[in-house]
Amino acid sequence: MTTPMPTIETQRRIVLRAKDVWKSYDEGAISVLNGVDFVGFEGETVALCGPSGCGKSTLLHLLGGLDEPDRGRVSVNSVEINRHRSPLRLLRHEIGFVFQLHNLIPDLTLEENCLIPTVAAGIARTTALARLRDLTERTGLSHRLGHRIQKLSGGERQRTALCRALMNQPRILLADEPTGSLDEGTSAVVFDLLLDLVAKEGVTLVMATHDRALAQRCDRLVEMHDGRIYEPQSA
Repeated sequence: MTTPMPTIETQRRIVLRAKDVWKSYDEGAISVLNGVDFVGFEGETVALCGPSGCGKSTLLHLLGGLDEPDRGRVSVNSVEINRHRSPLRLLRHEIGFVFQLHNLIPDLTLEENCLIPTVAAGIARTTALARLRDLTERTGLSHRLGHRIQKLSGGERQRTALCRALMNQPRILLADEPTGSLDEGTSAVVFDLLLDLVAKEGVTLVMATHDRALAQRCDRLVEMHDGRIYEPQSA
């Protein structure tokens, strides 16, 4: 289903696109996405809202190359992911991902967790350490660099996950319920930090969330129901 975009948005560069995307599981028995069309513009923040099971997380996974559509095309900066000769290399440098449950390795330190994506991307250690120092200073985690993840609070873990996602200086950040596992106070702090970081880094943010108050602070709010997108003209 194609949804028209506001005129002002069409003048901005498209960095993410899903075109007629379908996705199902269990050999087609469970239909999740039903012909989704979506575009994300450079430097904007987008909130995906809708009930559980509507397809928000699945769409994010497809946009981030963590899964493949049954039909349709997904492009990052005009490059179709599944036709790129090295999709992992493309995505390591273009996209960062923040998960609800952070997906950090408990027995490793904050520093070790954040350096993992830089090793995979072939970034020099000195460059990676400088980037890590910058991000941890901005997120208030400098004093926790040598601490194992299991020793950090929930808010500290999610801030660490945000640092890890930004280590390779991606131009796009995908966030799947990034504050969903936090209490209200900690959630507000982490979300403020998230918006501040993406604004200062010029990053495009696409975030799935159940929190309508947080969603209203984004540039666009996109509703999802039954595997389809419904975007109001006034978004």
